[in-house]
Amino acid sequence: MRRVLSLLALLAVGICGLGTSEPSFATESPAVASANDTATLVTDRDAVSPDQKLRVGLRLQLKPGWHTYWLNPGDAGDTPTLDVTAQGSATGKTSTIHWPMPVRLSEGGLMSYAYVGDVLLPADLALQGTGPTTLHAHAEWLVCAEVCIPESGDFTLNLPAAEGAAPAGAQAGLFQAVDAKMPIPSPFEAKVSADGLLTLEGKGLSSAAVSDAWFLPAEGGVIDQVASQPFKVKDGLLSLQLKFLKTAHRDQPLKGLVVLKDEAGQESPIEISASQTVGAVAVVPNTSSAPVSADAVPTGAGWLRVLAFAFVGGLILNLMPCVFPVLAMKALSLARMGGVGRSVHLQSAFFYTLGVTGAFAALGIVMIGLRIAGSAAGWGFQFQSAGFVVGVCWLLFGMALNLLGVFEISAGRLAQLHPHGAGHAGDMLTGLLAVIVATPCTAPFMGVAIAGALGGPPLMGLLVFLSMGLGLAAPYVLVASVPGLASRMPKPGAWMGVLKQALAFPLLATCVWLLWVATIERGTNFVVVAGGGLVLLGFAAWIYGMGQHRAMREGGRGTVLFCRVVAVLCMVVCGGGLARSLAEPVSAASTTMTSADNLIQPFSDKALADLRADGKPVFVDMTASWCITCMVNERVALDTASVRQAFSERHVAYLKGDWTNRDAGISAYLKEHGRDGVPLYVYYPPKHGAEVVLPQILTPRMVLDIIGH
Repeated sequence: MRRVLSLLALLAVGICGLGTSEPSFATESPAVASANDTATLVTDRDAVSPDQKLRVGLRLQLKPGWHTYWLNPGDAGDTPTLDVTAQGSATGKTSTIHWPMPVRLSEGGLMSYAYVGDVLLPADLALQGTGPTTLHAHAEWLVCAEVCIPESGDFTLNLPAAEGAAPAGAQAGLFQAVDAKMPIPSPFEAKVSADGLLTLEGKGLSSAAVSDAWFLPAEGGVIDQVASQPFKVKDGLLSLQLKFLKTAHRDQPLKGLVVLKDEAGQESPIEISASQTVGAVAVVPNTSSAPVSADAVPTGAGWLRVLAFAFVGGLILNLMPCVFPVLAMKALSLARMGGVGRSVHLQSAFFYTLGVTGAFAALGIVMIGLRIAGSAAGWGFQFQSAGFVVGVCWLLFGMALNLLGVFEISAGRLAQLHPHGAGHAGDMLTGLLAVIVATPCTAPFMGVAIAGALGGPPLMGLLVFLSMGLGLAAPYVLVASVPGLASRMPKPGAWMGVLKQALAFPLLATCVWLLWVATIERGTNFVVVAGGGLVLLGFAAWIYGMGQHRAMREGGRGTVLFCRVVAVLCMVVCGGGLARSLAEPVSAASTTMTSADNLIQPFSDKALADLRADGKPVFVDMTASWCITCMVNERVALDTASVRQAFSERHVAYLKGDWTNRDAGISAYLKEHGRDGVPLYVYYPPKHGAEVVLPQILTPRMVLDIIGH
């Protein structure tokens, strides 16, 4: 009889339900089920109160042996996502998921941070308005056992309006249970050293209170997640020894969870952000195919080695094509030494070195300051500014006109005190310009030195840049200081005028290259501004030179003053036009570098990851239009018929990253490989082989040997 009455009651409820148009309400949505789990959307209340914050969550009831993932999935896996939107009388959208403490699953040399069993991933939903509300949600998650299966679901949940404060719902207990697993802000001061020693300091830490501890990083790619974490604790101090990855970003605080376990087995997660006690930089020379990296800041002999690398890198920089245009001014300076006393040689060398080292010091201060401020500035960063590129172009153009005799640069009283031309000011200017035009190039050993300068203490960083400057100035100093070399220089004569004019043409060729770089950075319309500036500067130089020649013939100061005013006005117009053009949006520019046979693809982290996942060989070329070393490598080694044929035959994917303009993704990739500038060449062998970093100066044979052809 009881069963009959129950069936009649259920039938009556069903008939009532069929006869009404009102929606049914619940605190758990209809389920999305698979063979691996059951997923639903749940809320902590049965109804909606006016303008209240509602807690929602993705509930995953995982079958035995299956798991899903935390915010940082670990060495493999994917992070779940949940998007919830409220529609109806009350509206709102979810914020981010609040992640409860996961468990660690180590298998096959990989570490995963995962959830098992009945899992709730909660989020907050701030509602505006009152009345019946419908929640629409979309979630995606990955479940794994022996295989991994991506899953997703769309959920709908109807909530009525509450007359007052809405009571706790049927699923409130799930939220209360997950709250017990939520990390709390750390009450302890957290620090991490360069060698990975993580320390927590504060009251309450003791061997009686903490029997074990471990660290879960908030993001991957920071530490070796499967490595052991030796643990020590004493009154007021707890330490965990972590193992940093060589490619880790070491200039940001270390974030994640420290789980403290007491003697009763209770686990308490605390959220930390550990400040770095010292930075970590690369100190291993990248003269072979090994990637540059290190586990600690160099000290003692290590710093001496970095300073030596900086000096040698600056010395080799004299042979780089970037410095060729300045060889004109160096040649004139050397020619001016012929037939003069040794004291003049030494003074010239001193002021040239002062110009070089002063420019390197200024560049170092700017780069170190930008790094401290959080910018990812690297070597040659100033050439990523079209304004700087055009400014250098105009400066070199003016110097070329001076060499051609259109006008003369007078050093005023300095020139009168010095019997051999513009004197010390000219020597310093030559040194300054040598540094300006050298920065688009990098030389062997410079990557190590720059990484050390930017990652270590600011004072040591400045010394590294000064060492590079001394290396760049060393050949000139050697010639000026050795009497036997200087005495063999030909004596000044009429031949110097011809040489002076001939050496203007390397500067003009550099101007053409800089115009090309500026066009790539700002688009084809920008060449009108840059080229128009050249015309105005040419006019200014011509009229200024006319005034000089007339003053020498007739001695009229009024004419010279008028010519100077016109020249200054022309330069003001140039500067104003450049500033106005730079303030306008960038026009369409063809910055994507591709080959005629479409072998080259633009670099992206996703493209590299996809190719690596497929086990294909990949060649990564990080370059920039303003990097002359990159351009020379491309013409001499990479764009040759033998290399292109080998890439095609071995099916090597060619990814090219264009750093002509600032690109955060490329900057991050460079930093992962211990570099602060281009070029960078990395080869990934097929079938997930270990990456190989190539030297900065390439030959076709070197590339062919690396790819095994």
